[in-house]
Amino acid sequence: MLILKDLGKTYVNGVRALDAVSLDVPPGEIVAVVGGSGCGKSTLLRLVSGLDRPTDGGVVLDGDEITAPHERIGMVFQEPRLLPWLTVAGNVGFGLAALAAGERDRRVAAQLARVGLADKAAVWPRELSGGQAQRVALARALVTRPEVLLLDEPFSALDAFTRADLQDHLLDLWHDAEPTLVVVTHDVDEAIALADRIVVMRPRPGRIAAEIAVDLPRPRDRDSAVWDAVKRQVLAALNGAREGRPTATAEAAAAWW
Repeated sequence: MLILKDLGKTYVNGVRALDAVSLDVPPGEIVAVVGGSGCGKSTLLRLVSGLDRPTDGGVVLDGDEITAPHERIGMVFQEPRLLPWLTVAGNVGFGLAALAAGERDRRVAAQLARVGLADKAAVWPRELSGGQAQRVALARALVTRPEVLLLDEPFSALDAFTRADLQDHLLDLWHDAEPTLVVVTHDVDEAIALADRIVVMRPRPGRIAAEIAVDLPRPRDRDSAVWDAVKRQVLAALNGAREGRPTATAEAAAAWW
Protein backbone atom coordinates (compact mmCIF):
# COMPACT_ATOMS: atom_id res chain seq x y z
CA MET A 1 0.00 0.00 0.00
CA LEU A 2 1.26 3.46 -0.96
CA ILE A 3 0.15 6.02 1.62
CA LEU A 4 0.45 9.80 1.33
CA LYS A 5 -0.31 11.37 4.71
CA ASP A 6 -0.92 15.12 5.01
CA LEU A 7 1.81 15.94 2.48
CA GLY A 8 2.86 19.57 2.37
CA LYS A 9 5.68 21.31 0.55
CA THR A 10 6.92 24.88 0.94
CA TYR A 11 9.90 25.90 -1.21
CA VAL A 12 12.73 28.12 0.03
CA ASN A 13 11.23 31.09 -1.83
CA GLY A 14 8.14 30.80 0.34
CA VAL A 15 5.85 29.27 -2.29
CA ARG A 16 3.47 26.73 -0.77
CA ALA A 17 3.25 24.10 -3.52
CA LEU A 18 1.24 21.41 -1.69
CA ASP A 19 -0.94 21.41 1.39
CA ALA A 20 -2.45 18.51 3.36
CA VAL A 21 -2.52 15.98 0.52
CA SER A 22 -3.59 12.53 1.75
CA LEU A 23 -4.12 9.54 -0.50
CA ASP A 24 -4.13 5.75 -0.09
CA VAL A 25 -3.26 3.77 -3.22
CA PRO A 26 -3.75 -0.02 -3.00
CA PRO A 27 -1.32 -2.35 -4.80
CA GLY A 28 -1.99 -2.55 -8.53
CA GLU A 29 -4.25 0.49 -8.75
CA ILE A 30 -3.73 3.04 -11.53
CA VAL A 31 -4.28 6.60 -10.31
CA ALA A 32 -4.21 9.60 -12.63
CA VAL A 33 -3.54 13.06 -11.18
CA VAL A 34 -4.93 15.98 -13.19
CA GLY A 35 -5.10 19.71 -12.63
CA GLY A 36 -4.08 23.07 -13.98
CA SER A 37 -0.67 24.71 -13.82
CA GLY A 38 0.51 25.42 -10.31
CA CYS A 39 -1.50 22.72 -8.57
CA GLY A 40 1.59 20.78 -7.50
CA LYS A 41 1.24 17.66 -9.68
CA SER A 42 4.94 17.29 -10.44
CA THR A 43 5.90 18.29 -6.90
CA LEU A 44 3.67 15.49 -5.65
CA LEU A 45 5.51 12.93 -7.79
CA ARG A 46 8.90 14.18 -6.66
CA LEU A 47 7.87 13.71 -3.03
CA VAL A 48 6.51 10.22 -3.66
CA SER A 49 9.66 9.24 -5.58
CA GLY A 50 11.95 10.46 -2.82
CA LEU A 51 13.65 12.96 -5.14
CA ASP A 52 12.48 15.73 -2.79
CA ARG A 53 11.52 15.86 0.88
CA PRO A 54 8.15 17.12 2.13
CA THR A 55 7.92 20.04 4.51
CA ASP A 56 5.02 18.34 6.27
CA GLY A 57 3.64 14.82 6.38
CA GLY A 58 5.18 11.81 4.71
CA VAL A 59 5.08 9.02 2.14
CA VAL A 60 4.97 5.37 3.22
CA LEU A 61 5.24 2.27 1.02
CA ASP A 62 4.38 -1.00 2.74
CA GLY A 63 5.43 0.40 6.10
CA ASP A 64 8.69 2.00 4.86
CA GLU A 65 8.91 5.80 4.96
CA ILE A 66 10.18 7.18 1.65
CA THR A 67 12.84 9.83 2.28
CA ALA A 68 15.11 9.20 -0.72
CA PRO A 69 14.96 7.42 -4.11
CA HIS A 70 13.86 3.83 -3.46
CA GLU A 71 14.54 0.63 -5.39
CA ARG A 72 10.84 -0.30 -5.31
CA ILE A 73 9.76 2.99 -6.91
CA GLY A 74 10.43 3.73 -10.58
CA MET A 75 9.84 6.96 -12.47
CA VAL A 76 9.29 7.98 -16.10
CA PHE A 77 9.60 11.66 -17.00
CA GLN A 78 8.06 13.73 -19.78
CA GLU A 79 11.36 13.56 -21.66
CA PRO A 80 12.95 10.10 -22.06
CA ARG A 81 16.21 11.33 -20.46
CA LEU A 82 18.24 8.59 -22.12
CA LEU A 83 21.99 8.65 -21.61
CA PRO A 84 23.45 9.52 -25.04
CA TRP A 85 26.75 7.70 -24.45
CA LEU A 86 24.98 4.36 -23.85
CA THR A 87 23.22 2.15 -26.38
CA VAL A 88 19.54 1.36 -25.98
CA ALA A 89 20.44 -1.87 -24.14
CA GLY A 90 22.89 0.04 -21.97
CA ASN A 91 20.20 2.53 -21.02
CA VAL A 92 17.68 -0.16 -20.14
CA GLY A 93 20.21 -2.06 -18.05
CA PHE A 94 21.60 1.00 -16.29
CA GLY A 95 19.80 0.25 -13.02
CA LEU A 96 20.80 -3.42 -12.96
CA ALA A 97 24.50 -3.02 -12.21
CA ALA A 98 24.21 -5.22 -9.11
CA LEU A 99 23.11 -8.24 -11.16
CA ALA A 100 25.44 -10.75 -12.77
CA ALA A 101 26.09 -9.88 -16.42
CA GLY A 102 24.19 -12.87 -17.78
CA GLU A 103 21.06 -12.16 -15.73
CA ARG A 104 21.26 -8.46 -16.59
CA ASP A 105 21.49 -9.23 -20.31
CA ARG A 106 18.56 -11.64 -20.13
CA ARG A 107 16.34 -9.15 -18.36
CA VAL A 108 17.26 -6.32 -20.72
CA ALA A 109 16.62 -8.46 -23.79
CA ALA A 110 13.26 -9.63 -22.43
CA GLN A 111 12.16 -6.09 -21.59
CA LEU A 112 13.20 -4.71 -24.98
CA ALA A 113 11.23 -7.49 -26.65
CA ARG A 114 8.26 -6.60 -24.46
CA VAL A 115 8.27 -2.98 -25.67
CA GLY A 116 8.81 -4.03 -29.27
CA LEU A 117 12.39 -2.81 -29.58
CA ALA A 118 14.41 -6.03 -29.60
CA ASP A 119 16.02 -4.95 -32.88
CA LYS A 120 17.17 -1.63 -31.39
CA ALA A 121 19.38 -2.96 -28.58
CA ALA A 122 22.64 -1.83 -30.18
CA VAL A 123 21.54 1.55 -31.54
CA TRP A 124 22.15 4.95 -29.95
CA PRO A 125 19.38 7.11 -28.46
CA ARG A 126 19.84 9.74 -31.18
CA GLU A 127 18.71 7.20 -33.77
CA LEU A 128 15.29 6.69 -32.15
CA SER A 129 12.00 8.41 -32.84
CA GLY A 130 10.25 10.16 -29.96
CA GLY A 131 7.89 7.24 -29.45
CA GLN A 132 10.72 4.72 -29.52
CA ALA A 133 12.75 6.75 -27.02
CA GLN A 134 9.81 6.83 -24.61
CA ARG A 135 9.39 3.06 -24.99
CA VAL A 136 13.03 2.71 -23.95
CA ALA A 137 12.32 4.94 -20.93
CA LEU A 138 9.40 2.68 -20.00
CA ALA A 139 11.58 -0.41 -20.43
CA ARG A 140 14.30 1.12 -18.23
CA ALA A 141 11.76 1.86 -15.49
CA LEU A 142 10.08 -1.54 -15.63
CA VAL A 143 13.16 -3.75 -15.95
CA THR A 144 13.92 -3.22 -12.25
CA ARG A 145 10.44 -4.62 -11.47
CA PRO A 146 9.24 -1.73 -9.29
CA GLU A 147 6.21 -2.05 -7.04
CA VAL A 148 5.27 1.56 -7.83
CA LEU A 149 5.80 3.35 -11.14
CA LEU A 150 5.41 7.13 -11.30
CA LEU A 151 4.85 8.79 -14.68
CA ASP A 152 5.10 12.57 -15.10
CA GLU A 153 3.20 13.49 -18.29
CA PRO A 154 5.11 10.73 -20.10
CA PHE A 155 3.42 11.07 -23.50
CA SER A 156 2.62 14.80 -23.70
CA ALA A 157 5.46 15.58 -26.14
CA LEU A 158 4.22 13.02 -28.68
CA ASP A 159 1.69 13.30 -31.48
CA ALA A 160 -1.87 12.16 -30.80
CA PHE A 161 -1.56 8.83 -32.65
CA THR A 162 1.71 7.85 -30.93
CA ARG A 163 0.33 9.00 -27.58
CA ALA A 164 -2.77 6.78 -27.87
CA ASP A 165 -0.62 3.86 -29.00
CA LEU A 166 1.71 4.20 -26.01
CA GLN A 167 -1.20 4.53 -23.60
CA ASP A 168 -2.46 1.14 -24.79
CA HIS A 169 1.08 -0.24 -24.67
CA LEU A 170 1.56 0.97 -21.09
CA LEU A 171 -1.58 -0.92 -20.06
CA ASP A 172 -0.26 -4.06 -21.78
CA LEU A 173 2.98 -3.73 -19.82
CA TRP A 174 1.10 -3.05 -16.58
CA HIS A 175 -0.81 -6.33 -16.99
CA ASP A 176 2.49 -8.27 -16.73
CA ALA A 177 2.94 -7.62 -13.00
CA GLU A 178 0.30 -4.99 -12.17
CA PRO A 179 2.50 -2.51 -10.31
CA THR A 180 0.87 0.52 -8.74
CA LEU A 181 0.86 3.38 -11.27
CA VAL A 182 0.56 7.08 -10.45
CA VAL A 183 0.28 9.09 -13.68
CA VAL A 184 0.39 12.89 -13.81
CA THR A 185 -1.29 14.21 -16.95
CA HIS A 186 -2.99 17.33 -18.26
CA ASP A 187 -4.96 15.22 -20.76
CA VAL A 188 -8.39 14.20 -19.43
CA ASP A 189 -8.82 11.55 -22.14
CA GLU A 190 -5.48 10.02 -21.19
CA ALA A 191 -6.55 9.91 -17.54
CA ILE A 192 -9.78 8.13 -18.46
CA ALA A 193 -7.97 5.71 -20.78
CA LEU A 194 -5.51 4.65 -18.08
CA ALA A 195 -6.87 5.15 -14.61
CA ASP A 196 -9.00 3.29 -12.10
CA ARG A 197 -9.30 6.57 -10.19
CA ILE A 198 -8.75 10.21 -11.18
CA VAL A 199 -7.53 12.69 -8.58
CA VAL A 200 -8.34 16.32 -9.43
CA MET A 201 -6.00 18.90 -7.88
CA ARG A 202 -6.80 22.47 -6.83
CA PRO A 203 -4.04 25.12 -7.15
CA ARG A 204 -2.27 27.60 -4.88
CA PRO A 205 -1.48 25.59 -2.84
CA GLY A 206 -2.03 22.18 -4.41
CA ARG A 207 -4.77 20.20 -2.68
CA ILE A 208 -7.07 17.36 -3.67
CA ALA A 209 -10.36 18.79 -4.90
CA ALA A 210 -12.07 15.57 -6.03
CA GLU A 211 -11.56 11.85 -6.56
CA ILE A 212 -13.48 10.23 -9.41
CA ALA A 213 -13.72 6.47 -9.90
CA VAL A 214 -13.42 5.24 -13.49
CA ASP A 215 -15.40 2.03 -13.44
CA LEU A 216 -15.02 1.13 -17.13
CA PRO A 217 -13.96 -2.27 -18.50
CA ARG A 218 -10.69 -2.51 -20.42
CA PRO A 219 -10.10 -2.07 -23.29
CA ARG A 220 -12.06 1.17 -23.05
CA ASP A 221 -14.21 2.58 -25.83
CA ARG A 222 -13.33 6.25 -26.31
CA ASP A 223 -16.54 6.80 -28.31
CA SER A 224 -18.92 5.38 -25.70
CA ALA A 225 -21.56 7.34 -23.81
CA VAL A 226 -20.07 6.16 -20.50
CA TRP A 227 -16.67 7.60 -21.48
CA ASP A 228 -18.35 10.95 -22.24
CA ALA A 229 -20.15 10.89 -18.89
CA VAL A 230 -16.89 10.36 -16.99
CA LYS A 231 -15.20 13.10 -19.03
CA ARG A 232 -17.97 15.59 -18.20
CA GLN A 233 -17.59 14.74 -14.52
CA VAL A 234 -13.81 15.28 -14.60
CA LEU A 235 -14.13 18.55 -16.55
CA ALA A 236 -16.70 19.84 -14.08
CA ALA A 237 -14.38 18.97 -11.19
CA LEU A 238 -11.49 20.76 -12.92
CA ASN A 239 -13.62 23.85 -13.48
CA GLY A 240 -14.72 23.82 -9.85
CA ALA A 241 -11.14 23.38 -8.66
CA ARG A 242 -9.90 26.25 -10.82
CA GLU A 243 -12.63 28.59 -9.60
CA GLY A 244 -12.45 27.46 -6.00
CA ARG A 245 -16.01 26.15 -6.03
CA PRO A 246 -17.26 22.86 -4.56
CA THR A 247 -17.00 20.02 -7.04
CA ALA A 248 -19.97 19.90 -9.43
CA THR A 249 -22.07 16.77 -9.58
CA ALA A 250 -22.01 14.56 -12.64
CA GLU A 251 -25.58 15.65 -13.43
CA ALA A 252 -24.66 19.33 -13.31
CA ALA A 253 -21.61 18.68 -15.44
CA ALA A 254 -23.71 16.91 -18.04
CA ALA A 255 -26.12 19.83 -18.15
CA TRP A 256 -23.33 22.41 -18.48
CA TRP A 257 -21.38 20.53 -21.14
